[in-house]
Amino acid sequence: MLLQEMRNKTIIRDISWLSFNARVLQEAGDKNVPLKERIRFLGIFSNNLDEFFRVRVATLKRMFELGGKAKLNMHLETSPEKIIDEIQMIVLRQQTEFNRIWEDIKLEMEKEKIFLLTEKDLTREQRVFVIKFFEENVRANTIPLMIESIPQFPYLREKSIFLGVVMSKVDTAYAQKYALIEVPNRAVGRFIQLPSPEGEHHIILLEDVVRYNLPSIFSYFGYDKYESWVFKVTKDAEIDIDNDVSTNIVQKIEKGLKNRRKGKPVRFVYDKEMDPGLLEYLIRRLNLAKKGNLSPGGRIHNFRHFMEFPDVFKKNPRRKPFMHPGLIDSHRVTDIVLQKDILLNFPYHSFNPVIDLLREAAIDPSVTSIKITAYRLASNSKIINALINAVRNGKQVTVMLELKARFDEEANLEWKEQLELEGVKVLIGYPNMKVHAKICMIRKKVNNRTVSYGFISTGNLNESTSRIYGDHCLLTANRNLMADVNRMFNYLEKPKPDNNVLSLCKTLIPCPTSLRKELIKLINNEIRMAQRKKKAKIILKMNSLSDEELIFKLNDAAIAGVEISLIIRGIICMYTENKKFKEPVKAISIVDEYLEHARVFIFHNGGDEKVFISSADWMVRNLDHRVEATCPIIDKNIKKVIKNILKIQLSDNVKARILDNNLRNEYVTHPADEKPIRSQIEIYNYLLSKGKKKEDKKKSDGTQVVNDDEQNISAVSIVTQG
Repeated sequence: MLLQEMRNKTIIRDISWLSFNARVLQEAGDKNVPLKERIRFLGIFSNNLDEFFRVRVATLKRMFELGGKAKLNMHLETSPEKIIDEIQMIVLRQQTEFNRIWEDIKLEMEKEKIFLLTEKDLTREQRVFVIKFFEENVRANTIPLMIESIPQFPYLREKSIFLGVVMSKVDTAYAQKYALIEVPNRAVGRFIQLPSPEGEHHIILLEDVVRYNLPSIFSYFGYDKYESWVFKVTKDAEIDIDNDVSTNIVQKIEKGLKNRRKGKPVRFVYDKEMDPGLLEYLIRRLNLAKKGNLSPGGRIHNFRHFMEFPDVFKKNPRRKPFMHPGLIDSHRVTDIVLQKDILLNFPYHSFNPVIDLLREAAIDPSVTSIKITAYRLASNSKIINALINAVRNGKQVTVMLELKARFDEEANLEWKEQLELEGVKVLIGYPNMKVHAKICMIRKKVNNRTVSYGFISTGNLNESTSRIYGDHCLLTANRNLMADVNRMFNYLEKPKPDNNVLSLCKTLIPCPTSLRKELIKLINNEIRMAQRKKKAKIILKMNSLSDEELIFKLNDAAIAGVEISLIIRGIICMYTENKKFKEPVKAISIVDEYLEHARVFIFHNGGDEKVFISSADWMVRNLDHRVEATCPIIDKNIKKVIKNILKIQLSDNVKARILDNNLRNEYVTHPADEKPIRSQIEIYNYLLSKGKKKEDKKKSDGTQVVNDDEQNISAVSIVTQG
């Protein structure tokens, strides 16, 4: 790819996304990563790729079918067909690398006495176990389908794996039958631990348990030879929400979920050793196009399950979250939040204060109401439990539940029903817009006046993912912020086209009304500073940067001499190398143990720095088609913490990759005499040290010094010099 001299050029979004998934694959291939984590990264890579085909490739195929009209609407210079062809080439290369890494991991597993066996590797004792296990746990969940006898080819469930079976007789090549079995991993689990010698762990996959028992399953037919191969089908997962005004949004979502079952196949992944006759038969019955749909692979598919591989490895304890130092000495989170802002930094800080804040509100007699947004919730959500408890204690509870959260639609419909049964007022947002803001407002009576407090977050209110996702959550009672949170809920409670209450926000910057304009204003201000030969600097952290208007504005800033630093986890469509840039753009991506999920925007602003946390990425969908909240950080100490966290990340020379024009994902390196800086560990140590230093700062009378502006440690001291 040549260096881009023109400013109005961007990297194709889907190609950039595949480059991100390559960074995930790099983690799986890194022998310095613990073995369990390497397997988990293979699972993440596989799951990511499935969703990519279900959504992005499916969309490109739709565009291709629509022809030039779709190309015009999507502002693409490259045709969908060419993009699909390039995707196929990249995916095949990545699959080859995936297979190489998996073979290497299996060798490493054997060194730790962990063996993944097939049905052909079993000892006599293990064969007896597998037969018994099948009879007791699997047979009842196994439904063989004689597909040659079925006029209508059966529905193949998404995210499932299937065994294509060829039955025959040894003495003749003509008597063959085809059958299909869905592997029942939902009911049974994918991994079965076998009887093993002392000090060893022998594991078999469920499909191989089924394979071993094929003679028993099909005994009725009298065949004596059974062969089988795993395959899976990935389908178009987009839900088309029709514009029938007589249908409410719940009915539309339910209809969309049913239609998703009928989605067109966009990818057929199969064992490359599959019987040619069976393969041809499946291709024909599934109406698959041989070009672009077929993906030959190895024996194992649906590696996403490997994210839950049995914990049989040598101990590799994750670092545990710890309590925020500002909350250690208080019995009630509410009391502290009413006094000062608290910034929780997940997954380093514990998520419990968020739950505790809601639990306290649920039983506090002076609390009158709770309003909260919910996008993706934990399967056994403590957030929901606290809200239900609040209703039972007589509080007015309002939950904005986003029914259109992709792949969580069904779960959110169930939450809606449960909440409404308990008396919660459930909002379902705007028909053509997702509500992605993470906000909460609690109201209580204090000395005959009403005060509001709550939180604004960059991530989902999900106690499970909070242990893995890197996010910021501001607990606050700031009157200006809470007034704007209230305006946002007023907007959500009255979903009308002429509702302009978001434009009245004075401190929060909401989408879709204000953020784009404000970001352009902030960038233009830095450009003016650079043109006046004054210091001009922008630091941006987000998941994705693909909005063309803002990319071109950043190009203008770099050309003017603004110092730009980017920390982008996933998609980046900006060419970061250009001879016209007066200041080189520093752009990195960090892929490590935790998923970098936070959005942070910092503008130097002539020395009076503006720092924001946000739920919004710089994508058209976030800026123009979602309800989002961007929150200015007002507290000076919290500002300093956020700036130091980003400085540590920008100094990472272990897990940071350079985001260049050619998407090479080269690691940031350091000279031998410099300290290796792995930012997630350094941030953990930095935040933990703040709590320890606060413990040490006791006055002689035993009172605490209330000051979070402690000295920086380790990498922070290195990157803040000068």
